[in-house]
Amino acid sequence: MMPRIVIAGAGISGLCTAHYLVKVLSAAGREAEILIFETEKEPGGKMRTIRDGGFNLEWGPNGFLTNKPYSLDLVRELGIEGRLAPSSDLARKRFIYSGGRLHRLPETPQSFFASDLLSLAGRLRILWEPFAQGPPPGVDESLGDFARRRLGPEALEKLLDPMVTGIYAGDPDKMSLRSCFPLIHDLERKYGGLVKGMVSLQRERRKAGEKRGMSAGPGGILMSFDDGVQTLTDVLSGLLSEGLHTNVAVESVTRRDGRFLLSLLEGGQRGEIDTDALVLAIPAYAASGALTALDPGISEALSAIPYSPVSVVALGYEQAGMGNPLDGFGFLIPRGEKRKILGALWDSSVFPNRAPDGKALIRAIVGGVRSPELASLPAGALIHLTLEEIAVTMGVTAPPVLSRAFFHEKGIPQYLVGHGKVLERIDARLAEFPGLYLNSNAYRGIALNDCVLQSRLTAERIARELYASPT
Repeated sequence: MMPRIVIAGAGISGLCTAHYLVKVLSAAGREAEILIFETEKEPGGKMRTIRDGGFNLEWGPNGFLTNKPYSLDLVRELGIEGRLAPSSDLARKRFIYSGGRLHRLPETPQSFFASDLLSLAGRLRILWEPFAQGPPPGVDESLGDFARRRLGPEALEKLLDPMVTGIYAGDPDKMSLRSCFPLIHDLERKYGGLVKGMVSLQRERRKAGEKRGMSAGPGGILMSFDDGVQTLTDVLSGLLSEGLHTNVAVESVTRRDGRFLLSLLEGGQRGEIDTDALVLAIPAYAASGALTALDPGISEALSAIPYSPVSVVALGYEQAGMGNPLDGFGFLIPRGEKRKILGALWDSSVFPNRAPDGKALIRAIVGGVRSPELASLPAGALIHLTLEEIAVTMGVTAPPVLSRAFFHEKGIPQYLVGHGKVLERIDARLAEFPGLYLNSNAYRGIALNDCVLQSRLTAERIARELYASPT
C-alpha cells in the first residue's frame, strides 16, 4: 500500500517540505500520498502580499538574502528566476535613530570612526575587541552579555539592541547568541574574536576569488518578487494543489495500530485520518496543543518557545509632499530612545514596485517584547501612534494616502538562552515516535533561507526513514 504523509501547515515550511518530498521521492522512484492541511482559508502563512490602491503591502517578511543559496536554489528549481526583484542599491544604506536624529550605519572601518553614532569612548572600546575576554566555557551566553564582553555597553545599546529588535523584536539580554547568530558564535570560537574572524574570512574569500568586502549589513542582496513575496508561496501551492486542503485544522494527534491518528476540524465538522508520517509545519505553540494527548513531554517543551507580538503599520504617501527622500533601507531605534515604534522600512526605496509612480511606502514595526501592549492596540490607534512617531523620527507630517495595520499576536519566535537545551529535549522525545517531524521557524532559524534549508533536510530525512529497510 502506498504510504501516506501528512503535513500540517501550508506556510513556507510546509509547502517547501511537500515540494522537496515530491522531488526526492520522484528521484528515488518512490511514491507516496502527500496531503497538506492548512487552518486558514489561504495557504502561505505570514508570506502574504496585500494589494491596495496600487501598493504592494507585505503582511510579514520582506524577502530573502542571497548570502545563503537555499532560497535562490529553490527559485531556480521552480523556474521563476524571471520573477525575481532585487533590491535597489539604497538597501545598503541603513540608519539608527539616536539622540533625536537618524545616523547612517557605517559600512567601513573609516566611516565607522568618522561617525558620531557612538561616542569616542564607545568607538575606542570596539577597537579593543581583539583583546576582549574569551567566551565563558559551557555557557549559553545571551546576546547582551556577548556584546558587553566583546564590544562594550554602548555598542550593545546603539548597534546590537536595534539589530536584535529588527530581526526578532526581542530582548538581547534574554536571547541566545548560539541559537540566534550561530555564525558569530562560531566565528569567535574558531578565530578568537570578531575582528580576527572577519580578517581571516576576508583573506579566505580573496583566495577563493571572491571580491565582496565586509559590510555592516547582513551580506548578500535582498530579493523579492515582481508581485511581492507571496509569489513564492503562490507558485508552490499551485504545484501542490492536488493534495492541499485549506480550512482544515489538525486539532490533536494520537497513535492507532502503529500509525498516527489525526483529529481534524473542517468547516465545523470533525473527522479523522491516519498517516504513516506526520510533519507539523506549524508554530511551536500550535504543535504543543496538537501533541498534548500523544506526549505531554513534547508538548511542554514546545510551550517553552515564546513568541513576540508584532504589528506592521503600512503608510502610503504622495512622494512630492513627504519632505524626506527615503534614501535608504530604513531605520531602527535603540531601546534607550524610548520611542513607541521599533523602526521603519522604506519599502518603496528598497523595492520600487511596492508603490505606484509618484508615491512612497513606509512600513513601521510596533510592539515586540519591548512594548507588547502597543502591538495589540486597535488599528486606528496604532496608525495614529505610528504617524506621530514618523513625524518625530523622520520629519514626515504629510497625511498618508493609505494606512493599514496588520497584527501578529504571536509574530516571531524567541530563541531565548537555553533554546538549544529545549531542542535537545524535543529531539529526545521525538525519537520515541518515528515518523513524527517538527519543521517551522521556531527551531533552527527564522529567515526564509533557514526555512527552505530545514524543509529540504526534513523531506530528505522522511524519504530516508520512511522507506528504510526494517532491521
